[in-house]
Amino acid sequence: MSDAPSHHSVPDPAASGDVGAVGPEARRPRVLVLYGGQSSEHAVSCVTAAGVLEAVDGEQFDVVPVGVTAAGQWTRPAIDPRTHAFVPGDDLPRVVPTEATVQLHSGPSGSAERGAELLEIGADGSAESLGTVDVVLPLLHGPFGEDGTLQGLLETVGVPYVGAGVLASAVGMDKHFMKVAFTAAGLRVGPYETVTARQWAADPDAARERLRGLRLPVFVKPARAGSSMGITRVEDWEQLDPAIAGAQKHDPKVIVEEGIDGREIECGVLDGRDGAAPRASLPGEIVVHDGGESHQFYDFTAKYTDAAAADLSCPADLPEEVTAEVRRQAVVAFEAVDGEGLSRVDFFCAEDGSVTVNEINTMPGFTPISMYPQMWRATGLDYRELITELITLARQRPVGLR
Repeated sequence: MSDAPSHHSVPDPAASGDVGAVGPEARRPRVLVLYGGQSSEHAVSCVTAAGVLEAVDGEQFDVVPVGVTAAGQWTRPAIDPRTHAFVPGDDLPRVVPTEATVQLHSGPSGSAERGAELLEIGADGSAESLGTVDVVLPLLHGPFGEDGTLQGLLETVGVPYVGAGVLASAVGMDKHFMKVAFTAAGLRVGPYETVTARQWAADPDAARERLRGLRLPVFVKPARAGSSMGITRVEDWEQLDPAIAGAQKHDPKVIVEEGIDGREIECGVLDGRDGAAPRASLPGEIVVHDGGESHQFYDFTAKYTDAAAADLSCPADLPEEVTAEVRRQAVVAFEAVDGEGLSRVDFFCAEDGSVTVNEINTMPGFTPISMYPQMWRATGLDYRELITELITLARQRPVGLR
């Protein structure tokens, strides 16, 4: 018998009118907030969920939080997800396994109503209905959450969800195919090479020779990871093999990008309602500082645990014409991968005003201090309104082919 804490140790939020009400009498649209997950960005997802659950409009929506453990178990939270935070010196937040598992099932066959039923399966095999959900807010980052796998499940059970569909999620997660899509759309990308696990195992010397065609420094990255996990800045080719080994701990497929001189600029994209064109926020800028423990790029520590490591400036201080071009290209990048819902597009802006697109993130970090909400706040849409808009967009969108 597991010694993991049971969800019964958590106060029933339905009794206090707070997030997590699961009774069948609820009439507000029920939103399933999924967080945690099996990727290396598990902790980031937990903190994202904390921010969203604190800010979501409880008068409009009935919110049901469900955590996904690092092993893939869906569970009602044993720890109040609103308490998750990055605290220096503490362990990273995580979803704790429980004895009971939550499952998502298709709604009644032939029903005109969209949605899915939540079931909780006990250790003895008993099943308890937690009611239906009308829309899913999948706050999972990285593989098995942001890469199309979860989106395929949600499409199969027929429940609407926030964010990109199966194809856009998969392309947006894979830095190689993302750049292929950008290039096809006429966007400028920096020089790069991809090394698959098969290529590295079969002929590493050929891969090394190909990579040496790039100009140092280069950045060695897992092709399908985020939050700067597993990234190494390589300034000497002797550092290449250890950098690839580090990236392969997160993904057997590796992308190596030539360093680009320029300011790191980001832009948020929000889908339009009722078929209208996507909207681009005012851009923001990341300025990474050297000092103490220096950060050569915007790594995990600079993003989440060292407040003095970087400044997030929004709106970015750019010439008007460059701001307009960044916003235009952000929408082009969003449409190039067939984006839906939301995305954050990252750029490098050179001194001459030229813009190079780096990548798109189809489920960006969404804590109140994350760049995506900050950019929309500067554009006139606050955090709570942004969450409401995303849920509204998801409920308007059909599942299946569209």
